[in-house]
Amino acid sequence: MDSNLALEFVQVAELAAIAAARMIGRGDADGADQAAVEAMRAAFNQMPMNSTVVIGEGERDEAPMLFIGERVGTGEGPVFDIALDPLECTNSVAYGKPNSLAVLAVAPEGRFLHAPDTYMEKIAVGPDAAGVVDVTLGPEENLKNLAKVKGVPVEELTAVILDRERHEELIQRVRGMGCRIKLITDGDVSAAISTSTPGSNVDILMGIGGAPEGVLAAAALRCLGGDMQARLAFRNDNERERTIAMGTDPDKVFEIHDLAAGDDILFVATGITPGDYLDGVNFSDSGCSTETMFIHSATGTFRIISAEHRFDWSP
Repeated sequence: MDSNLALEFVQVAELAAIAAARMIGRGDADGADQAAVEAMRAAFNQMPMNSTVVIGEGERDEAPMLFIGERVGTGEGPVFDIALDPLECTNSVAYGKPNSLAVLAVAPEGRFLHAPDTYMEKIAVGPDAAGVVDVTLGPEENLKNLAKVKGVPVEELTAVILDRERHEELIQRVRGMGCRIKLITDGDVSAAISTSTPGSNVDILMGIGGAPEGVLAAAALRCLGGDMQARLAFRNDNERERTIAMGTDPDKVFEIHDLAAGDDILFVATGITPGDYLDGVNFSDSGCSTETMFIHSATGTFRIISAEHRFDWSP
């Protein structure tokens, strides 16, 4: 990927983050999400490319902007598939909580899983445990296998799980093994990344979250050398039928390469509120500062880009 174009994708995430950050603490999750969506879409459409959103804000009949299948860019230039979440953790922005991000992943055409906006059961680990976990096994077996490869007791592991009613049994079983749990209210993309980030003290992600977030997490983990498995968890028959219509096997157990394939994946995430590994947007009288994670699967290099934005210069 051309380095100048790659930097433009960083700017897209930065602009979405800045737009959402103006809504921090206002209690308006939908308004914050809409601000991020509009900023990201406007930035994309100034880029010299002819690309398609394959993971977006929803399907066309549910999302007015950045829907699955929407074309973005000027219409001339390279062809990419784009997975995105202009505002991951909307409630974190609405109520001033940590770990909200503006996220996107870019790859050549056909590299990302096509699936409707449904749920997905996921399990993710870092590079030192690649190939060890299996989403079809129970948490007890996965934790035992993970502890063995890491050379530690299960009691020294930490699992991150979304704090949802659907996870009550999973939480009980994980705690029954003596494993520590980090419960999160939102943001399983950030949580998946933490399994592959040194110093995070997170060993494994488990549970059911959004399928779009699953593809984004897989893209990030492909760049970081982590591993992931997933299978779709449908809420109704309509979601299953839409998946089949998209050409995706609804019963398949997806390996990480099924979710995000190839060696030319770009993952970008800009902090909106302060998080575990990215600072949030900080406003000043003349502009603001941002921190952005920039990873390319071709090199595996993990960059944190700090930027100062001048509002008298920037749109």
